[in-house]
Amino acid sequence: MTESDSIINQLEQVKIRVAQALDVAKSLGADDAEVSMSRQQGLSVDTRLGEVETVEFTNDGALGITVYKNGCKGSASTADLSEKALSQTIQAAVNIAKYTSVDECSGLADKELLAMNPIDLDLFHPKKLSTEQAIEMAKQCEDSAMSFDKRITNSDGATLATFEGFKVYGNSNGQLVGYPSSRHSLSCVMIASEGDDMQRDYAYTVSREFDGLDDAEFIGQQASKEVLSRLNAQKIQTKKVPVMFRADIANTVFGHFISAISGGNLYRKSSFLLDALGKKVFPEFLTINERPHIAKALASSAFDSEGVITQDRTIVANGDLETYLLTSYSARKLGLTTTGHAGGIHNWLVSASGDADGGDFDAMLTKLGTGFLVTELMGQGVNVVNGDYSRGAAGFWVENGKIAFPVSEVTISGNLKDIFKGLVAVGSDIDKRGSIFTGSLLIDSMQVSGN
Repeated sequence: MTESDSIINQLEQVKIRVAQALDVAKSLGADDAEVSMSRQQGLSVDTRLGEVETVEFTNDGALGITVYKNGCKGSASTADLSEKALSQTIQAAVNIAKYTSVDECSGLADKELLAMNPIDLDLFHPKKLSTEQAIEMAKQCEDSAMSFDKRITNSDGATLATFEGFKVYGNSNGQLVGYPSSRHSLSCVMIASEGDDMQRDYAYTVSREFDGLDDAEFIGQQASKEVLSRLNAQKIQTKKVPVMFRADIANTVFGHFISAISGGNLYRKSSFLLDALGKKVFPEFLTINERPHIAKALASSAFDSEGVITQDRTIVANGDLETYLLTSYSARKLGLTTTGHAGGIHNWLVSASGDADGGDFDAMLTKLGTGFLVTELMGQGVNVVNGDYSRGAAGFWVENGKIAFPVSEVTISGNLKDIFKGLVAVGSDIDKRGSIFTGSLLIDSMQVSGN
C-alpha cells in the first residue's frame, strides 16, 4: 500500500467514526451536532553548519465535537478514536451544554448553504521521501548559502518539511465530507557579518507539490543575497515619505483589512470599518477577488470549517467594499448570511487598473522615486478598533527609483484608513506563497520615524 492509499483509507475510516459520533450525540439528547477531525503526518529535518540538528516525524490529529441542545452549546475533543473514548467525549460535550447560556445565534450552518458534494481541488500530492534524502536536500540548500560569499559567516540552519493529511467534517444535517492534502516546504536562514555589523535573513519556498518547490541551491543563494543586502544598514531622519511594501510582506496590509471586515470584530463593534459595506475603502483602481477553487493553491478549499460551500466573491470592486467576512454565528449576530469564511479566507487576488498597475519590482521602484522600501516588519502595533498603525520596520532607502542603502531601526506609522486610501500602485511581482496574491504596494505617504 502506498502512502497515498494509506491517507485515503484513514480518511474513509475517520468518516465512519464521525458518522458514529453524530449518531451517539443524537442518542444522548443533542438537538444538533457537528464533528470535525484533521490528521497530519510527515517528516521535518533541520540541519545547521553541515550537521543534522533535528529529525522529527509527525503523526497527530484530534477529533472535535460540538453539540447543541435547547439553544446551548457544548464542545469537547479527543485524539483517541476508540468507541469508548468517543462516547466519553460526546457525553462530556453534552454535559457542558447543560451549563452554558442560551444563545439563539449559535448552531449549525443553514442546510441549504452546505457543500454536500464538494469538488476536488487537486490538493493532494504526497511525496515519499527518505530521511537521508531530506537531510541531503537541507544540507545542499545551506551549503549553497554558506559558499555564496565570504561575508556569510554563520547559519541558523535549513529546514525541509513534507506533510500530508486530511480533514473530515460532518454534522446532523446529513453532511459528511472530507479531503486529503499535502504541503512541502524548504527554508534557509543565514547570518552575514562585515566589520561590527551582523545581519540575519532568510528565504523559503512552499508548494502542494514537492516538484513545485524552488531548487535547494536557489533558496540557499537567495537567503544569502537577502542577508548581504542588509549589511551596513543606516538610520534615516524622521520624515513623511512615500512607502513601498515589497510583495512578500504586502499581504500584511491586507491582513489588517481582513481583521477589520471580519464578523467577530463587526458585531462587537470593534472595527474601524463599521458600516463600511458599499463604501469606498480603497482607491477606485483597486479590486480584490476571492477564488477558493484554484487547483493546488495553498488556501483553496471547497468548504469552510462549518461545511459551508465556498464560492467566488468580489471583496472589493473599484475600491468599494462588497462584502464582510462572516461565519454563521457572526452573520446571525448581524442579521446577515454567512459568507463561508469560518476558518479564514481563500485565495485573494489583488489587482489594479490603469496607471495604478505598477509593473514589475523595478518599475515599482521607479514609481516610488525617493522614499522607503519596506522588506521587514516587527511588532504588533496595530489597533483594529481605530485603525492606528505603528510597526518597527527595516528595508532600503530609495533615491530616484534606485536602491541607495539599507535601513534599519525605524518605525512606520499612520492610520489604516489613510494607508488604504493612499494606495498609489500595485505591482505585478505577485507573491503566491500564501492566501493573498499581491504584488508590491506603493503608499503615497507615511510617517517614517528614525533619528
